[in-house]
Order: sequence, then structure tokens, then C-alpha cells
Amino acid sequence: MRYGYFLAEPQGPDAIGGLRDQIAQAVEDGFSSAWLSNIFGLDAITALTAAGVQAPPIELGTAVVPTYPRHPAVLAQQAMTANAALGGRFALGIGLSHKMVIENMFGYSFERPGRHMKEYLDILLPASRGEQVDYQGETLKANVRLTTPGAGFPVLVAALGPRMLKLAGTVADGTVLWMTGPKTVAEHIAPTITAAAAEAGRERPRIVCALPISVTDDRAAAVERANEIFKIYGQLPSYRAMLDREGAAGPGDAAIVGDEDTVLARLEELKQAGVTDFVGSMFANRERTRSLLIGAAKG
Repeated sequence: MRYGYFLAEPQGPDAIGGLRDQIAQAVEDGFSSAWLSNIFGLDAITALTAAGVQAPPIELGTAVVPTYPRHPAVLAQQAMTANAALGGRFALGIGLSHKMVIENMFGYSFERPGRHMKEYLDILLPASRGEQVDYQGETLKANVRLTTPGAGFPVLVAALGPRMLKLAGTVADGTVLWMTGPKTVAEHIAPTITAAAAEAGRERPRIVCALPISVTDDRAAAVERANEIFKIYGQLPSYRAMLDREGAAGPGDAAIVGDEDTVLARLEELKQAGVTDFVGSMFANRERTRSLLIGAAKG
């Protein structure tokens, strides 16, 4: 299992400089990748590109870019440009986002999300390879051929339900998870996406699993803190479903917290469950947690 670094989004006028420094630190610490979310702050692709070209080489990925506000050919063009600038080190993680975001904030319809993602990938994937795309779907259309450099990068889909996991395994390179524990990965995520990939004749998909993590001697306090910080994720239907599968009352129960032995044991559970890349979101006791992850990353 590889270890990635979940980048904390910097604030202020030198946010890109702060991101560059985090990426450089991740390289020095021995992490194999660094990932940035795309919510309401920095545009993840732009920020990773601007910071990444100034930092030592490492795989840089989005976790994740919402699809609804961006036409797939436009996103393909942006991602190809980023990949060209980064020398082939870019990984594109995409996801549906959530109904409350897409409809209430952006004003788009969130109807038929499964159909939307299938058609999105039907356009995005060939477009990102520089192929001619002539597509007339029920929710999306395209007639375009991109000449952008930077073709050929992994595309990962934030897939949690069976339909999305089968789609990701069939046509994409894997999935990016959040709030999904080892029991759910072992019993639901890994078997579903791996079987779909095998049936399609594709290589074993990547399962990139991001979770809150803190090394601490006060587990109860860390769980309470995680419940406070990540409260919203226990209320969003897609993540709530994963927490329920795991038997977790809230985000704090999904977080990896405890002393060094406890945390290492949980990480081993994820590895055995089928996770290929673990990305820890350090939310407390950062130096102690970072030290453990550095050791794990270096084997």
C-alpha cells in the first residue's frame, strides 16, 4: 500500500507558495503522492499545477473535482494541460459532489447522477486521449477533438455505490474514497470495483482511501474532535451510507485515531481490505501523526 499526503489548503495571498512548500515536504518525507480537495477555495487543478511546477516531482491528484459545473471536454483540456506542465505526474479524481451543492449552490439539476457520470466518462476519457469525440447522450453532448498536450493520465472516480463502482472499474483507473472504513472496503468497495475491472479486461483498479487520522493517547477526545470538524460528512447521504455500512455512528468513528500501535493496526486493516493508496487527513497532533505516516511510507 502506497502512502499519499492530503494537502491542507493554504489561505492568504501566498496560498500557492504554501501549497508548494507542502508538496516539497511531502517529497522529502517519502510520500508517493499528494492530493488536494476542490471545494470552495482554490481550484485544485490550477493550484496543483502552479505549485507543482515549482516543487520536486511527485504524483499530484485531485480529490475530487465536481463534474456537473464543468463540461467533460473542458475538464479534459484543463487536466491535459496540467499533466503536460507537471511532466506526466497528474491524476484526475472526479466526483458527482452532492445534491445540496449542485442544486442549491450552483443551480444545476442533480437528476440522474448515475447516467450523468456514465456519459461524462464517455466524453472525458476519449477526449483526454486526444481522440475525436462525437457523442449524443441523454444528458451530455460533444463534437470535439482536443489537440492539447499531456494526454494519458489516470482518471479516478469517487465511487461509493454499486453502480458507480462498476462504472469506475469498467472504464476508469480506480476510485477515490472518503469516510469509508476497512470493513466497507473489504466487503463492498474492493470486490465490486475489482470484479468490474476484471470483467472488462482491465488492470487491477487503484483504491485511494482518504480518512481523518490522528495519533494520540486520548482516543475519546480525538473522536469527539473529528466529529466536530467533519460533522457535515455524517449528514451527506453518500457518506452517511458508507458510515452505516461500517457501523460508525459518526465521522469520528471512521477516523483512524489512537496510539501508534492502534493506528498502524488500522492501516494494516485497510491494506488487507484492498486499499492501494492511503491518504491521511491529519486533523490533530499533526507532528506525531506525520512522524508515524513517514515511517509507514518508508516501510
